Amino acid sequence: MGKTILLILIGARKESAVKVQQILTAWGCIIKTRLGIHDGVLENCSDEGLVICELAGTKEQHDELARKVAVLPGVSSQLVNLAVAEKE
Repeated sequence: MGKTILLILIGARKESAVKVQQILTAWGCIIKTRLGIHDGVLENCSDEGLVICELAGTKEQHDELARKVAVLPGVSSQLVNLAVAEKE
Protein backbone atom coordinates (compact mmCIF):
# COMPACT_ATOMS: atom_id res chain seq x y z
CA MET A 1 0.00 0.00 0.00
CA GLY A 2 1.28 3.45 -0.85
CA LYS A 3 0.34 7.10 -0.77
CA THR A 4 0.46 9.75 -3.45
CA ILE A 5 1.14 13.28 -2.23
CA LEU A 6 0.89 16.43 -4.35
CA LEU A 7 3.10 19.31 -3.20
CA ILE A 8 2.16 22.76 -4.49
CA LEU A 9 4.42 25.77 -3.95
CA ILE A 10 2.74 29.11 -4.62
CA GLY A 11 5.26 31.90 -5.13
CA ALA A 12 2.80 34.78 -5.45
CA ARG A 13 0.06 33.65 -3.08
CA LYS A 14 -2.05 36.82 -3.30
CA GLU A 15 -2.20 36.61 -7.10
CA SER A 16 -2.38 32.83 -7.60
CA ALA A 17 -4.15 31.39 -4.55
CA VAL A 18 -7.66 31.93 -5.92
CA LYS A 19 -6.85 30.09 -9.15
CA VAL A 20 -5.17 27.24 -7.25
CA GLN A 21 -8.24 27.04 -4.99
CA GLN A 22 -10.55 26.82 -8.03
CA ILE A 23 -8.55 23.94 -9.51
CA LEU A 24 -8.39 22.07 -6.19
CA THR A 25 -12.15 22.51 -5.73
CA ALA A 26 -12.81 21.14 -9.22
CA TRP A 27 -10.65 18.08 -8.42
CA GLY A 28 -11.90 17.76 -4.84
CA CYS A 29 -13.22 14.22 -5.29
CA ILE A 30 -9.66 12.83 -5.53
CA ILE A 31 -8.25 14.90 -2.63
CA LYS A 32 -8.39 12.91 0.61
CA THR A 33 -6.43 15.32 2.81
CA ARG A 34 -5.33 18.89 2.23
CA LEU A 35 -3.08 21.17 4.28
CA GLY A 36 -2.19 24.77 3.43
CA ILE A 37 0.77 26.54 5.06
CA HIS A 38 2.16 30.05 4.82
CA ASP A 39 4.38 32.06 7.14
CA GLY A 40 3.22 35.08 9.04
CA VAL A 41 0.06 36.64 10.34
CA LEU A 42 -1.80 39.92 9.95
CA GLU A 43 0.39 42.60 8.34
CA ASN A 44 3.45 40.27 8.22
CA CYS A 45 1.79 37.68 5.98
CA SER A 46 4.13 35.84 3.59
CA ASP A 47 3.41 35.90 -0.14
CA GLU A 48 4.63 32.30 -0.50
CA GLY A 49 2.45 29.32 0.38
CA LEU A 50 2.67 25.54 0.43
CA VAL A 51 -0.26 23.17 -0.12
CA ILE A 52 0.08 19.45 0.62
CA CYS A 53 -2.61 17.09 -0.73
CA GLU A 54 -3.01 13.35 -0.19
CA LEU A 55 -4.61 12.00 -3.36
CA ALA A 56 -6.93 9.14 -4.26
CA GLY A 57 -7.81 8.16 -7.82
CA THR A 58 -5.68 7.10 -10.74
CA LYS A 59 -2.15 8.01 -11.77
CA GLU A 60 -3.59 9.78 -14.81
CA GLN A 61 -5.79 11.95 -12.57
CA HIS A 62 -2.83 12.75 -10.33
CA ASP A 63 -0.68 13.75 -13.31
CA GLU A 64 -3.43 15.95 -14.77
CA LEU A 65 -4.09 17.76 -11.48
CA ALA A 66 -0.36 18.38 -10.98
CA ARG A 67 -0.08 19.70 -14.55
CA LYS A 68 -3.10 22.01 -14.25
CA VAL A 69 -1.70 23.62 -11.11
CA ALA A 70 1.88 23.88 -12.43
CA VAL A 71 0.90 25.86 -15.55
CA LEU A 72 -0.24 28.78 -13.39
CA PRO A 73 2.32 31.62 -13.22
CA GLY A 74 4.36 31.51 -10.02
CA VAL A 75 3.14 28.02 -9.06
CA SER A 76 5.14 24.79 -8.97
CA SER A 77 3.92 21.26 -8.22
CA GLN A 78 5.46 17.87 -7.63
CA LEU A 79 3.94 14.44 -7.13
CA VAL A 80 5.51 12.19 -4.50
CA ASN A 81 4.73 8.48 -4.23
CA LEU A 82 5.52 6.85 -0.90
CA ALA A 83 5.35 3.16 -0.04
CA VAL A 84 6.52 1.02 2.84
CA ALA A 85 8.69 -1.90 1.81
CA GLU A 86 6.97 -5.21 2.49
CA LYS A 87 8.66 -7.61 4.87
CA GLU A 88 9.75 -10.91 3.44
